[in-house]
Amino acid sequence: MRKLILLAAASILVACGGAFAQGPKLKVKKVKKPKTVTTSSGLEYTIFQKGNGAKAANGDKVKVHYVGKLTNDTVFDSSRKRNEPFTFKLGTGEVIPGWDEGVALLQCGDRATFKLPAKLGYGDQGVGNIPAGSTLIFDVELLEVIPGVKPWSVKGKDTVKMASGLKYVMIKAGEGDKPKAGDRVSVHYSGYLLDGKPFDSSVERGEPFNFQLGKGMVIKGWDEGIALLNKGAKAKLVIPYDLAYGADGRPPVIPAKATLVFDVELVSFAPKVSAVPYDIKGKEEKTTETGLKYVVINKGTGAKAEKGKMVKVHYTGYFEDGKIFDSSVERGEPIDFPLGQGMVIPGWEEGIGLMSVGDKMRMIIPYQLAYGESGRPPVIPPKSNLIFDVELVDVK
Repeated sequence: MRKLILLAAASILVACGGAFAQGPKLKVKKVKKPKTVTTSSGLEYTIFQKGNGAKAANGDKVKVHYVGKLTNDTVFDSSRKRNEPFTFKLGTGEVIPGWDEGVALLQCGDRATFKLPAKLGYGDQGVGNIPAGSTLIFDVELLEVIPGVKPWSVKGKDTVKMASGLKYVMIKAGEGDKPKAGDRVSVHYSGYLLDGKPFDSSVERGEPFNFQLGKGMVIKGWDEGIALLNKGAKAKLVIPYDLAYGADGRPPVIPAKATLVFDVELVSFAPKVSAVPYDIKGKEEKTTETGLKYVVINKGTGAKAEKGKMVKVHYTGYFEDGKIFDSSVERGEPIDFPLGQGMVIPGWEEGIGLMSVGDKMRMIIPYQLAYGESGRPPVIPPKSNLIFDVELVDVK
């Protein structure tokens, strides 16, 4: 998360028909007298083939075939010509507004024509071979629905408001103690805007999110809300904007002054693991031509780190006075990055490049090979020489 929960998706497929279909076998039939309906937004749609499959809802992934035309019948895009259906997440702004609205009107097996005014298409800006201000016509067939997560029901349950403004509803009680600041927690979540529009879900990714509680690694509402849960507990958190992403939000995903709703489950937690500085007594310190100093603590026998390969590293970073400023060890989560691609500070690029899997090393990095004269406020002061205890966990 680290201040912004990112989008992703993965789920169980529910096709309109065939081996994976749920419920009655898919049937489609031509509509004898198709009717054109105009919605309040200006979308005109005509269903000319009717199916009996599932209807998609916001947050579901849908698979469609389509042909897009201008009003002069010029075809500007066609999944049918490519023989490759298009998949997107409904209601999340991944497609033009007219598509989000129109596909939500269909059932699996339906085939329809959408006529979209420019405001529901690409507006006053042209895209590719679509002129600015164009009315667009699409022949769309809904082929599959991949169910997404849905907000938990709070019917009959009490809402508790905290002094901070955070609100929560306990959906399911857990067991045992609650996590404390510094504990490593594992959380499954789905995030929604107040109108129910989903913006992120670890559930759909199939992978809970891990972070260190109470260390500012997540939004304030999460640090407070997750601390109210014990293992196995499920709750709905309603987080005001000042405990989330503030007055500015995080466009385009999180609007300004957005109150956020999260369905969260505390999967597990473990006490904080404290980083212990490497003992370098009696070890030889070496200096490279750039000014990087390093001490080999333990020599491994695994693959050597090489430019272009992905490396996995556990580390703890210290200032010269011994104060820790960052630690993957305390988070319980090593980092991955491609070596030699400028993804990390120059001292790391050079130092990690000297290591093999299993190596443990202390690196003393002069500020010129770290964050330079400016530092990285507020964490790293200007002209900071940094010390890192690092372990190369893997190379791929």
